[in-house]
Amino acid sequence: MTKRHKSGSAVEDAKALLLDGAGGGAPIALREAMAHKPSSGPGFVWLHIHRDEANTRATLRKCGLDDFICDALMADETRPRCTVHGSGVVLNLRGVNLNPGAEPEDMVSVRLWVEAGRVIGVWLRKLTAIDDLGVAITRGQAPDSPGEFIAHLALRLAAGAEPTIAALNESIDELEELVLQNSADVPRAKLSAVRRSAILLRRYMLPQRDALSALVIEPLPWLSAIERSQLREAVERILRLGEELDAIRDRAQIVHDQVTDTRAAAMQHQMLVLSVVAAVFLPLGLIAGLLGMNVGGIPFANSTFGFGFVILCVAVVAAGLVWWFRRIGMFR
Repeated sequence: MTKRHKSGSAVEDAKALLLDGAGGGAPIALREAMAHKPSSGPGFVWLHIHRDEANTRATLRKCGLDDFICDALMADETRPRCTVHGSGVVLNLRGVNLNPGAEPEDMVSVRLWVEAGRVIGVWLRKLTAIDDLGVAITRGQAPDSPGEFIAHLALRLAAGAEPTIAALNESIDELEELVLQNSADVPRAKLSAVRRSAILLRRYMLPQRDALSALVIEPLPWLSAIERSQLREAVERILRLGEELDAIRDRAQIVHDQVTDTRAAAMQHQMLVLSVVAAVFLPLGLIAGLLGMNVGGIPFANSTFGFGFVILCVAVVAAGLVWWFRRIGMFR
């Protein structure tokens, strides 16, 4: 069953699941999910709703969330963040956009309110990592607690970014090989696309690392030592991905500089050739102009071998100029 929001596109129904803390989970009614009270016992409720549904804010208020949390979950633009509020935490994360026809660097946000016994999420666009969690629940591999839910989600977000970053690495490898082949023309559009993707992905990857790192050190009673270790693993993977993006960006800059230097060197060589040609023909043009004046006393004007002698003199002058230019190093 689907609904339609005001833009006219299909919107999936909200997810409301009760996870038993032992790997299992089952759908529950939205009313039951909203009425669920946070607890420290085993299991928790996962409620995930679309931001653009007409009653989303009312649903969040019925869950007992105040205006600060509602505003954070329904913001138009979000960046990765971790903000402790009372006994819970507002956590915004980003994942690579793997939707058909979308650009991976157009990262998708997931907004979460997490506390003991309850996870409330708001989504604006489909995120593969959330769907993967739903599939894991159907296989009996559900997270046992809210902390483990965050750790699993963060690891899936990192795993989703790895193929995209690997593709960027392959692209920059190909461009570097082209640079090594001096006769090859490096496609500047492809180089610009790689740099742009690396910069945009890094823009959210590093703040996401900081957000999860902040969550690890927060004294939240519902986060166990094991869950903090899982979150540290997610932080390490995101850190590694951020370092790879830094390396890709730096390598792309080096390739760009090499391409620019190569083209500048080629242009400089062409300008040198033109300068030498102009310098050689300047005195030759002067000689030709003097001999072509329509006045009396022009040397060899009546000689049978005059033209040949002039050509020989011009050739000697040209050869002398070329020798001189070579001697002063203009052909190096």
